[in-house]
Amino acid sequence: MAPSKGLDRKEKATAGQQEGQRILILDQERCKKGMPAYDFLLRLSKNCAVGKECITVDIKAQKITILEDCCLACLNRAKHCPDDAVKIVNLPSNIQTNQTHRYGVNAFKLHGLPTPRAGAVLGLLGGNGTGKSTACKVLAGKLKPNLGRFDNPPDWMEIHGYYRGSDLQNYFTRMLEDDLKVVIKPQLDVNFAKKLGGNTVNSVLKNLDERGLREEYAERLDLAHLLDRDVTQLSGGELQRFAIACACVRDAENYMFDEPSSFLDVRQRMTAVEVIRDLAFNEKHEAEGRKNAFKYVVVVEHDLAVLDYMSDYVCCMYGEPGAYGVVTKIASVRNGINNFLAGYSASIPSSNALSVSVSLHISLFRLRL
Repeated sequence: MAPSKGLDRKEKATAGQQEGQRILILDQERCKKGMPAYDFLLRLSKNCAVGKECITVDIKAQKITILEDCCLACLNRAKHCPDDAVKIVNLPSNIQTNQTHRYGVNAFKLHGLPTPRAGAVLGLLGGNGTGKSTACKVLAGKLKPNLGRFDNPPDWMEIHGYYRGSDLQNYFTRMLEDDLKVVIKPQLDVNFAKKLGGNTVNSVLKNLDERGLREEYAERLDLAHLLDRDVTQLSGGELQRFAIACACVRDAENYMFDEPSSFLDVRQRMTAVEVIRDLAFNEKHEAEGRKNAFKYVVVVEHDLAVLDYMSDYVCCMYGEPGAYGVVTKIASVRNGINNFLAGYSASIPSSNALSVSVSLHISLFRLRL
């Protein structure tokens, strides 16, 4: 009997490999018709060594798909795709479960969700591309989680049942009962001010004011002298303070802030922190006897000093940017930040978070006095 060739031996050795131990990320923007990556993968799709359809090209839709359990021959060839359009990421075995959402085959997936608590500020800490925006969209009700089943997504009742017994059960219950209004302060970009062009600071705040507090927030956030200025004429710091005020004057049950300290100086950051922390408890609602006086507040922040001062708890996010992200269990601010900086997750109790390659071993001290 002739000896097996190298690839045949590897195929047999990995025949029992569990599907899902690797993820293939395909950048569709770099794989459009006429691009080098498209032509390269189109050639590979017709030359599988074992006769499988490891790489398929939908000519009509101009979309390419690569099986994650493709043969080793196609896998090794795909690694050399031009323009780095194909990324192969190995997955540890401890994140095969608890998928919250996956955008599709060869696309990003998120494991776990942050756990906001009423009356407290939850900080989200993680690198770019690890799923913070995806997690916030799910918590805001703007993205329905498919629990990893992008080809057969569950309905809301099944999603609610999936989280039964967890800290997120009450949160999703209120969401399904339309008892959870969410307000988001987005990350600033060039389009934020353009959308409000032609409006003054005062007119926008007046239209958004649902709490009758626009004058108070204009004073606290140093906007009083800018009320008659057009929004497009604001500087970066002024625009950030204006965006925070726009969120604070709304009446909601969950306030979410994406990088609220960028463009602000030290004094302004401390003011913004105090304003955001005050949202966790609504004294007016308490005086009126309303049941939801304690609010959810979720903050995405990269400045560790600001995050330490602002948050009551943190959830860290690990993973491979653009490929997958993992949300850790909720932790105290000190432990969460130090575990994140240490670069490993073994010390985080009951967590399925991943290891990251960099270890900093930095100790932080509490800033709150």
